[in-house]
Amino acid sequence: MVKPKELIAMRAAKELKDGNIVNLGIGIPTLVSKYIESKHVFLHTENGLLGVDDLKTKDDIDPLIVNAGKLPIGEAIGASYFSSADSFAMIRGGHIDVAILGALQVDENGYIANWAIPGENIMGVGGAMDLMSGAKKIIVTTNHTNKKGESKLVKSCSYPITSIRKVDVIITDLAVFEMKNNTLTLIELMPGIQLEEVRSKTESNFVIAESLKEVILDEK
Repeated sequence: MVKPKELIAMRAAKELKDGNIVNLGIGIPTLVSKYIESKHVFLHTENGLLGVDDLKTKDDIDPLIVNAGKLPIGEAIGASYFSSADSFAMIRGGHIDVAILGALQVDENGYIANWAIPGENIMGVGGAMDLMSGAKKIIVTTNHTNKKGESKLVKSCSYPITSIRKVDVIITDLAVFEMKNNTLTLIELMPGIQLEEVRSKTESNFVIAESLKEVILDEK
């Protein structure tokens, strides 16, 4: 049985198209690379590599080649290295097609909070603010609820928001939502998930697309 985080990553990979330059955040987003079918999707990391690849074996680990989350990564054929300054120029210049980010909260207006919990020490914002500003499409991948069972899809973020830019797609272990006409819209249910479960575990208001369907995934 596929783990919920893997399901989220598999569904997120289906959002990517040939030619896309994609930045993956830490956590669930890093799993997406395993499920990208196209050989013409190029993964970018803000610490200075275009052409990120998965490690084939543990023997391939090079401690000098890591992503922005300091995790070891591989390099694809034709990969290129550049300075962090050039990397952020790519982001801020609008050259990243898709950013896939994790989230602490996402509200019904499409605002995301993913960098700070007041009173707690977490890793910090990284490149999220720049990606929210510069990437052409923002996909959020997250568990539907937090460790306390509370909805991460809220009416209004109580944590500091990352940007005034709104996200485009939200993929959780229960469902897929899109922001359509500034309205949070449920478009797909994860396999085996019923609408009532989504309703009961979602604090934010949302509308249901007429085309609502179940996610179809090709499990490897």
